[in-house]
Amino acid sequence: MKTMLIVHDVVEYRSAIEEVAEGFNVIIEKDQSKWKNYVEEAEVMLGWRKEMNVEEFKNLRFLQSWSAGVDTLPLTELKEKKVFLSTASGVHAYPISETIFGLLLSLTRKIHTYVRNQLEKKWHNSGLSLELHEKTIGIIGMGAIGKETAKIAKAFNMKTLGLRHSGKEEKYVDEMYTTKDLPSFLPHCDYVVITLPLTEDTHGMFGEEQFKQMKNSAFLVNIGRGELVRERELIHALQNAEIAGAGLDVFEQEPLEENSPLWELPNVIVTPHTSGATEYYAKRVVEDIFLPNVKDYLSGKTPSINTVDYEKGY
Repeated sequence: MKTMLIVHDVVEYRSAIEEVAEGFNVIIEKDQSKWKNYVEEAEVMLGWRKEMNVEEFKNLRFLQSWSAGVDTLPLTELKEKKVFLSTASGVHAYPISETIFGLLLSLTRKIHTYVRNQLEKKWHNSGLSLELHEKTIGIIGMGAIGKETAKIAKAFNMKTLGLRHSGKEEKYVDEMYTTKDLPSFLPHCDYVVITLPLTEDTHGMFGEEQFKQMKNSAFLVNIGRGELVRERELIHALQNAEIAGAGLDVFEQEPLEENSPLWELPNVIVTPHTSGATEYYAKRVVEDIFLPNVKDYLSGKTPSINTVDYEKGY
């Protein structure tokens, strides 16, 4: 019998999985001491652990990532083994877009400042004056998260600019730009939101030059990957009022080091890489992505949802 190895707690979906994966021995096990016994025979997998060695997977043909980003996976080795790889892209569109606007509203309406004031029992308006409505938001990366962010922005009557490699037009986006247009894109934005995956092309793409191209009054939100932004240069820009502030969910090193200035900068909100957390995560991964992909795989097709292009890295 073939083996399907799942290293996340999705026991409540066992029946649905077994119904689709007829002929498979479905192993659901988070404990390394137990899942390691099935590594060599696993043909289909849901999830990946950093302790895993891809060379030990002798029969692996389809791997469904639990996360939207796959930059931490052994992509070169998986490609060499001709493993179908799919991401969990789309699972995060609602929770992350909600986080994005939570950060934008907090920075604009100084909610984070008032929370700090509350702890000190300090009654002060803290110079509140900005509004989110009718401002321009620039969204870098127009995947599921970027699309949902643009949709919500329209509820605030915002002008929406989008940036993607192809420049292809998108619903709810007023103007589209390509990657090479970044220098002309940034000066228009009151808010810059980064939703990109981490690849060789996007690593360190945001630094001193880009912060100088932004308005001094603009805010940055990064919910993509910490390595997209050169953190030391971001800190310099924030400390020297080159940009107005930042909402950051991801960092070059995680957990964020205790001595990082980002913790105490008054114009920064730090969240611990939790923007994608949601009560519906497992349901969306299993029902909306994994099971349809398993059906494709078992019928001899390439899994059709979020299939990774190894050349692009996403």
